[in-house]
Amino acid sequence: MTTRSIMGETPLRREDARFVTGSGGYLDDLRFDGLTHAVFVRSPHPHAAIDGIDKTAALAAAGVLAVLTIDDADSDGLQPMRPTVEANAQTGEPFAFLPQPLLARGKVRFVGEPVVLVVAETKAQALDAAELVHIAYTPLPAVTTPEAALAPGAPQIAEPVPGNLAVDWRHGDAAAVDAAFASAAHRVSMRFENHRIVTNPMEPRGVVGAYEDNRYVAHVSSQSLHANRDFAARWLGTTPDKVRFIAPDVGGGFGAKNFSYPEHALIPWAARRVGRPVKWIATRSEGFLTDHQARDHHAEATLALDAHGKFLGLRVASTACIGGYMAGGAGGLQTFQYVHLQGTIYDIPSIEILVKVALTNTTPLGVTRGPGFAETVNILERLIDRAAAECGFDRAALRRRNMVRAMPMTNAFGFVVDSGTFVETFDQALANADLPGFAARRAASEAGGKLRGLGFACHIKGTGGAPSENVDIRFEADGSVSLITGTQTIGQGHETTFPQILAHRLGIPNAQIHLKQGDTDLIPMGGGHGSSRATYMGGTAIWRASDTIIQKGTVIAAKALDAAPEDIVFEDGLFLRTGTNQSIGIMDVAVLARTANTPLDTYHFWTREAMTFPNGTHVVEVEIERDTGRVTLDRYTAVDDYGVLVNPMVASGQAHGSIAQGSGQALMEQAVYDPDSGQPVTGSFMDYALPRASDMPSFALSFNGTPCTTNPLGVKGAGEAGAVGAFPAIANAIVDALAPFGVTGFEGPATPFRIWRAMHEGGRQG
Repeated sequence: MTTRSIMGETPLRREDARFVTGSGGYLDDLRFDGLTHAVFVRSPHPHAAIDGIDKTAALAAAGVLAVLTIDDADSDGLQPMRPTVEANAQTGEPFAFLPQPLLARGKVRFVGEPVVLVVAETKAQALDAAELVHIAYTPLPAVTTPEAALAPGAPQIAEPVPGNLAVDWRHGDAAAVDAAFASAAHRVSMRFENHRIVTNPMEPRGVVGAYEDNRYVAHVSSQSLHANRDFAARWLGTTPDKVRFIAPDVGGGFGAKNFSYPEHALIPWAARRVGRPVKWIATRSEGFLTDHQARDHHAEATLALDAHGKFLGLRVASTACIGGYMAGGAGGLQTFQYVHLQGTIYDIPSIEILVKVALTNTTPLGVTRGPGFAETVNILERLIDRAAAECGFDRAALRRRNMVRAMPMTNAFGFVVDSGTFVETFDQALANADLPGFAARRAASEAGGKLRGLGFACHIKGTGGAPSENVDIRFEADGSVSLITGTQTIGQGHETTFPQILAHRLGIPNAQIHLKQGDTDLIPMGGGHGSSRATYMGGTAIWRASDTIIQKGTVIAAKALDAAPEDIVFEDGLFLRTGTNQSIGIMDVAVLARTANTPLDTYHFWTREAMTFPNGTHVVEVEIERDTGRVTLDRYTAVDDYGVLVNPMVASGQAHGSIAQGSGQALMEQAVYDPDSGQPVTGSFMDYALPRASDMPSFALSFNGTPCTTNPLGVKGAGEAGAVGAFPAIANAIVDALAPFGVTGFEGPATPFRIWRAMHEGGRQG
């Protein structure tokens, strides 16, 4: 029995043993001496002036240690939060934004904005004291949609953002698009509403802060430790070396834990104030109100085609609704990810996009799986279906006619995709989905009083995230190897897959390799985990560090074997002297190297020049009950290209999870705000549905990997594709099912009432 699992094999996840036995190190599992507890008093208003704060009664309450406001933060030199990205990624033009105060200053701009921080001996005492804080508000008119926010005379949310318009930008060749439209035989237009969702990771956000040895220490539930440490240091008015972030285990992130939040600075600051550790873990209700939400992207798009169905040009006018503040990378999302792959996998010679970004009195927008790229794919895949229906083309043939075949691909905006076999993947997916049998399945559904629809979508996404990464590989005296990374595991199985990469390169048994991460003191920097970057970025660093280790080891092995270095080759964990049967294992070489004070320990830092581009085709069949409008996701077939798979089982799990998340948005999830009061209507799981296992069919998932050329492993990010492909594929299937009712378009989650209404309103839904 082998002691080593390498790339392409499927060992069980090493980390699962401690998770299923309750031995994980999630934030609420950690224990601290002298712990105190924090509760936030948050705004009940979407938009209001703060006339005064009376904390007298709260300060006198039992167990209370501090009641803190923005005045206290100002007196200690804390700084407001600025966006992670402050300027247009393409032009460098600064965005219009108001830095978000850590605690509200003079005004609140969304329900849930933190106003006062209460610290007490127990959580119950903190909750009681929070109710004694009196805040005088003057409510102001609120806007919850971009249309309302950008309308003439709309209430001004932030003075530095005139008219609530943070970005107004046009990109592409307008003249070429005009010419394409003028020569086109067909022009097809649609409106889209990629509705707002709440990401809801299983473990809520939280921070346990302390102040030790003149240094802030924060245990956090975050997916980007080094970056968020650096930002917290800025908000705290100090330098990164004075702040340490730690996250042993993180129970999911999905983008909501990617960027910085006020609590990252406020809780460690409160700990310094009271002289003891302070703990805050969000309630699920706080998560609904304050976790960065996602999507909320509105667009109008027109596609031009010639008489044979060749795509000639595309124009998209879009508006993103980013909430009360420009948080994290919300602006950069609209000027990079959303722009990057316009045209997706299709040859569209001329494209123009108009991008607007609006402030509204809603929770700040962040990211979730496939940010920007999902919005782009949704627009184009659904627009293609509409074009096929209106112009008399077969929708599969129309896609195949326009797919890019030659690699590398350079799109209309000059971005390059290195690899992919789009037509082959598409045809495999359609074959696996048994399209010839669809007519019989539809007839069977109709015989049972149900509608059946077929939909598919081709997806692509750029993955890479933060552009730099590093690893530190150390050969320990006890015979183990420490693999220290700046990436962040949030459930993807890195403790299994990263050792597989190192075992593949160095021939070391997996059990001897120990992944260490989740602590900013372990390694100088880290890009964390976002944009499915970890295996690409961390894996490439491991691969290149291994090259250096082999070079170092060759010198040591040559001395041990009394040979010249050029006569030494490395294979499967052994340094071999060519032409002989002499060899020495890498772990023995590591001992010799340590003894000679020339250890094999290796640190490697690198910066990418390109991204990876996972892609694929998802095919869906839905059944709809005529009487109730209930939608059942009946069949789901996917063929995805993630390049080389380090662990196919782990990759499949990532795909299954992202398909479920994309299906959730398509079928049931939506963050709703009352347009009159501005209040969030979906504030708990009583009124916001997440998909359950019973809502999902068995996924028929397979892979058609083409090795990525932008990294030595050949890998592509695998964590987001399902969420990108599922949403438009399901929407297309629903429209196909409802076509007999004259329905040509459908927006929002496919709840039974919305479907029932679409059937009864018919063509008016288009």
